[in-house]
Amino acid sequence: MITARSISHRYHNDIALQSTTLHITKGEFVAFIGESGSGKSTLLSILSTLLTPTEGDVLFLGQKVQDIQNIDSFRKENIGFIFQFHYLIDYLNVKENLKIADSSISDATVHKLSQKLGIHHLLAKYPNELSGGQRQRVAIVRALINKPKVVFADEPTGNLDSKNSRIVFELFKQLSQEGTTIIVTTHNKQLADFADTIYEVSDGAL
Repeated sequence: MITARSISHRYHNDIALQSTTLHITKGEFVAFIGESGSGKSTLLSILSTLLTPTEGDVLFLGQKVQDIQNIDSFRKENIGFIFQFHYLIDYLNVKENLKIADSSISDATVHKLSQKLGIHHLLAKYPNELSGGQRQRVAIVRALINKPKVVFADEPTGNLDSKNSRIVFELFKQLSQEGTTIIVTTHNKQLADFADTIYEVSDGAL
């Protein structure tokens, strides 16, 4: 599914990631754990095609990322992103935010997935009417709505309480068992235990 070959990354003179090699298979649930500044978010950004490594290369579905002709279309077809910040559009209600990637998605699909994360009763509300945790759950549903092959999540439960954090990781586990590859960063080792594979990132190294 995804292979990283000797990838390193520098920000000016600072080494954020050093000579990392790994392979992630279809349907695998992978968690990267580590302290803030350890390099785990840089690694996630490179694996998800958002950042080009200073050295090495990444193969995604058998293609070198730098050789993919239309990277935006590739991401839309294959990848779901969940960031630390929700990036919802303020003038769209929740349902409209969820359907923004593909307006042809049925209301039934929107409702079913929203129900799994407990936001089905919020579909007519606007982002400024929601709590931080509710907005983050909307962002998680939005990332899953197109049934991506791979979901990348950077500290996806940072704004959620322990109960809702567990619900999110249980959903990730279910999705991975159904064939979706899940790759997350988290500082919470208990949540990381839901993953099939856990990598600890420290000083830019696995």
